[in-house]
Amino acid sequence: MQTFAGVFEMMARDWDKLLKLTLEHLYMSLSGVLLAAAIGVPLAVFMTRNRKIAQTIQVFVNMVQTIPSIALLLIVMIFFGLGYTTAIIALICYSFLPIIQNTYEGLRNVDPHLIEAGKGMGMTDLQLLVKVKFPLAMPVMMAGFRVATVISIGVATIATFVGAGGLGEMIYRGIATTDDVKVLAGSIPAALLAVSIDFLLRWIEKKTGCNLHKAKSH
Repeated sequence: MQTFAGVFEMMARDWDKLLKLTLEHLYMSLSGVLLAAAIGVPLAVFMTRNRKIAQTIQVFVNMVQTIPSIALLLIVMIFFGLGYTTAIIALICYSFLPIIQNTYEGLRNVDPHLIEAGKGMGMTDLQLLVKVKFPLAMPVMMAGFRVATVISIGVATIATFVGAGGLGEMIYRGIATTDDVKVLAGSIPAALLAVSIDFLLRWIEKKTGCNLHKAKSH
């Protein structure tokens, strides 16, 4: 109990420092996920058009996911040096698998009868993608975004090893000085951040699902 009392005391005393580290952590995590989505979603669309290339890309993103996070950070650091860029590139790599895989599966499993109906109405390929495939695949895609975000927040805690800051900086200081209070002061906000973002994405997913349901009922 004394340890937790010390944690809350430290949080109250150094709230400005913790807020800065939390914002750095959030910036790195969300940048990694958003950039991975910007690259991964179009890539997944392309994969639905070419099965052989899809298999090659899946093997590659699966292979990246097996690389230990600290090793991947060090590999990226060789090319980009210390700082945010290295951390964000590593987070992009780790976010690829759930985003690409879920988007690909979601689009691939859209009911072909609905696609044929859209074609019968004179829709172009782009209109089919935006108005039919994406809305129907969105629940599966959102699940991928949620998983990617949680992974990104977790991996970002070791970004401090490449000079990128974040809550991992507080955790590393605690480990280096065997100070449990500092370790928890960095770990608790990181866990709360992951839970909060996941809850927010679930809420967005629910609202999106309700809107789609209402649109269908009309």
